[in-house]
Amino acid sequence: MTISTRIEHEHYQSLRESVIQLGYGSEIEWAQTVQLVADPLTFWREYSWVVINSGMKNQVARGIWEKVRPVVEAGGSASEVFGHKGKSDAIDRVFATKETLLAQFLQSSDRMEFLWGLPWIGETTRWHLAKNFGLDCAKPDRHLLRIAGKEGVEQLCDRLAKESGDRVGTVDLVLWRASNLGLLDTMAIARERAAAEVPA
Repeated sequence: MTISTRIEHEHYQSLRESVIQLGYGSEIEWAQTVQLVADPLTFWREYSWVVINSGMKNQVARGIWEKVRPVVEAGGSASEVFGHKGKSDAIDRVFATKETLLAQFLQSSDRMEFLWGLPWIGETTRWHLAKNFGLDCAKPDRHLLRIAGKEGVEQLCDRLAKESGDRVGTVDLVLWRASNLGLLDTMAIARERAAAEVPA
């Protein structure tokens, strides 16, 4: 691929197929069919996953989550198995108030602003959480920012969604997972794009 140009539909479809072949088809199916969060336990699970995953490699976060979820759901504290005090406290607090928080989220006139008000949810992680809660959007993380370049993450994902028939969140997932698996070298993309923009 000539990285200094934008990612086109054909390359996206090739990445999508590679992600499926590498065993991540269920993630794509989930992204295509995810519904607006409707029950308190799902609200807490998706929130907690995003908090744990923030600033951590996906594969490492998965191991922590598999310890935290059963302990908290059985009435314990996340701090029993997760050493990050701030994140553990937030996970416990949201578990205790999940019914109220879900109702407030569903009634909110600005759901993105509401998510930003949750503990340990910031400017970037609110987009991750919104996707997991069923809103059709893209998360502007470092990988997607490098891939999108001047086109912009939202514009890139919107365009590829229209061209492919996938949801915006699915496009985001495919590009992120392709980067995570080494199918897209986002640092190389940024370097090539920068080199192409230097006048001769």
